[in-house]
Amino acid sequence: MSIQYQYFPKSSKIPDFLSQLILVFQQKDECITSSIFQLESNDVLQCLSDEIIQLGYKVEISKRANDKIRIPVLFGRNGALEKYFEVDCYNSIQKVVIEIEAGRAVSNYQFLKDLFQACVMQDVDYLVIAVRNTYRTSKDFDKVITFLDALYVSNRLILPLKGILIIGY
Repeated sequence: MSIQYQYFPKSSKIPDFLSQLILVFQQKDECITSSIFQLESNDVLQCLSDEIIQLGYKVEISKRANDKIRIPVLFGRNGALEKYFEVDCYNSIQKVVIEIEAGRAVSNYQFLKDLFQACVMQDVDYLVIAVRNTYRTSKDFDKVITFLDALYVSNRLILPLKGILIIGY
């Protein structure tokens, strides 16, 4: 099995609802593992979507405007939505955002964009980022973990999130 994960902060136990999400990735390992497949992020999401929906998440099922999941960031006059970010999956009860990344997770620092966006979204307490274990010759999962280790250990930046789960596939 090639699925790996790391929960942050390391001083906290992973919540059960996030452990259930890890099980989905483990059950689908044979069709998403980056050591065999070079799937686009949307293909990975499609493979996982039925099981993620069963866990109570809304899942982006297509790129059509009506299928996008928009999480508010800013509200303007008369409460109108002024700024939002689109996410791959969202659970409004546990307040979890899931982002599935592929090749550009580390090379284009997409994981940092995901982190920033989750920090400013309304009603988001947890962020899950799924990245390839390896992309070409880069050990993407390890690089993301090292970055988050430095972020948490330095204690110089306090995040508004209760937890971050990184899943390597």
